[in-house]
Amino acid sequence: MKYQTQKIALAYFVTALGLFIVQVSGGLLAGWIYIFPNTLSDVLPFNIVRMLHTNALIVWLLIGFFGAAYFIIPEEAEREIHSPKIAYWQLAILVVGTLGAVVTYVFDLFHGNILLGKDGREFLEQPLWVKIGIVVAALMFLYNVSMTVLAGKKTAITSVLLIGLWGLALLFLFAFYNPHNLSVDKMYWWYVVHLWVEGVWELIMASILAYLMLKLTGVDREIVEKWLYVIVGTALFSGILGTGHHYYWIGTPGYWQWIGSIFSSFEVVPFFLMMAFSFVMVWKGRREHPNKAALLWSLGCTTLAFFGAGVWGFMHTLHGVNFYSHGTQITAAHGHLAFFGAYVSLNLAIFTYAFPMLRNRDPYNQVLNMVSFWLMAGGMCFMTFVLTFAGIIQTHLQRVMGQYYMEVQDQIMLFHYMRFGAGLAVVLGAFLFVFAILAPRREIIDAGPATNQLSPAE
Repeated sequence: MKYQTQKIALAYFVTALGLFIVQVSGGLLAGWIYIFPNTLSDVLPFNIVRMLHTNALIVWLLIGFFGAAYFIIPEEAEREIHSPKIAYWQLAILVVGTLGAVVTYVFDLFHGNILLGKDGREFLEQPLWVKIGIVVAALMFLYNVSMTVLAGKKTAITSVLLIGLWGLALLFLFAFYNPHNLSVDKMYWWYVVHLWVEGVWELIMASILAYLMLKLTGVDREIVEKWLYVIVGTALFSGILGTGHHYYWIGTPGYWQWIGSIFSSFEVVPFFLMMAFSFVMVWKGRREHPNKAALLWSLGCTTLAFFGAGVWGFMHTLHGVNFYSHGTQITAAHGHLAFFGAYVSLNLAIFTYAFPMLRNRDPYNQVLNMVSFWLMAGGMCFMTFVLTFAGIIQTHLQRVMGQYYMEVQDQIMLFHYMRFGAGLAVVLGAFLFVFAILAPRREIIDAGPATNQLSPAE
């Protein structure tokens, strides 16, 4: 670690890991409720558990991105962060807002109150005061990192990272616009949800991945930056108008079916390029970096993102297919593997790379770390296959044969049992990862060379 203010990232990473455990635990509980619907129904109903699961995912990923920026930017800009105090106050605001939102969800406080109560829109349920706090924290963050970059060295990695982070903050402003017309509401709602995960988040992903490849493989910066520009160009070209695949059935004009189908078909390209980029960089570098666990997470990130976001996304993005598959378990299969591959694995990769430097130690517990990767990746892949098969059966029974939703759910219950088992593996892997990252390895004391000499007492 070259700069002292990179230590700011440690507080962000530890907070993100805590929320990561909350998120996967909430997902496991939601999977259990699918099998036994009356579990905690009076205390913590399914809709609240799902809100906690999805919102914790979004918040911990964002906090991880912020921490990654605080770790990467000083090294790239070759100067300390502009104001460490602002960085810590920003984290405090985010934590208070998160706790406030959780208390509001769980106890259903301030029901019907526009300012204090929860919003009714999926993923944007945060109370208005929490949304305002998020904007304040985002402005503090953008000021802090932008001033650092402007006063220091400019690189392609920091430029793309800043564009992604600025885009993330600006697009969130649409969360404040909630028109009465449902079709208009959904159009702007997707400006946040889609243009985050399939737009500006891809820029953040590409820049962090480029930094990791630069450090882990030793490939020349010029080569890494050329790949980065190509990936960013294809991500924006496909992702912006690819929003149209969410406009098929919400009351928008029919031309969105063609625009959405064509451009979202290209969304597989940037994810394929990121996968090819990571493997080509490792092949070109031929460098034995001591942190092999970070390299595994980086390669796993791009591979799983390609299949989850790219292949599984393409499977039901064409409007002729989506007409039948929309809103089934196929969507859940795509969403789980895409988020885990593209963004969860990305954060865990930068955590794995940065923690040894942040705590001033050699990379250790790497075997446990890599075991956690295979547990989580294997569990998530199995969950994806299970949900895909469940979704295919659901699509046929419900959308083709016209059976009722609850009748179909009874017939695919076996898949929900298997999904819960896969979730158990993911949660076990998550706890193992946190242990491998945070718990100190037992010190091994070298006994020294053997000797046959007798001591004076002997």
